[in-house]
Amino acid sequence: MQPIINSQLPEFKVQAYHNGSFKTVTDKDVLGKWAIFFFYPADFTFVCPTELEDMANKYAKFKEMGVEVYSVSTDTHFVHKAWHDASETIRKIQYPMLADPTGALSRAFGVYIEEDGLAYRGTFVVNPEGKVKVTEIHDNGIGRNADELLRKVEAAQFVAAHPNEVCPAKWHKGDATLKPSIDLVGKI
Repeated sequence: MQPIINSQLPEFKVQAYHNGSFKTVTDKDVLGKWAIFFFYPADFTFVCPTELEDMANKYAKFKEMGVEVYSVSTDTHFVHKAWHDASETIRKIQYPMLADPTGALSRAFGVYIEEDGLAYRGTFVVNPEGKVKVTEIHDNGIGRNADELLRKVEAAQFVAAHPNEVCPAKWHKGDATLKPSIDLVGKI
């Protein structure tokens, strides 16, 4: 396995359902801003709408931070629209819902389940240069938490802006950070 941290965003071109219309999204559209790729198994399922609603409830905060959220499943953009139209929960989504029916994007991120044709619950934070900075992959029975993802994005953005500092466990924006040096070795 190749490490995914600091790997470059793969080239891709997919269809999406976003704000009542279909559009094409490519890797070029992602560059220049922070992005979250939020993979989930399938539309019209059980844990997925709870996670997507959680992200929808935090979307304004992510946007304030200069982050675009892209949910991704192996459904088509047509299925995303049908789910959006059928579900009050999914109607709350304002971020692009990427369609990956061939599994190409899911494979590129290492979350594709070949025997099922679905994706694991994978979360990837990508910096403006297109490098993966945070990754988290769950088995499909385990839902994620947008508050924790928000904290991780804040930490990634802080470290990017302050390359000589690191964020300790449970760090939140405004908390003290650490400045690695020989003087700190064995003192924490």
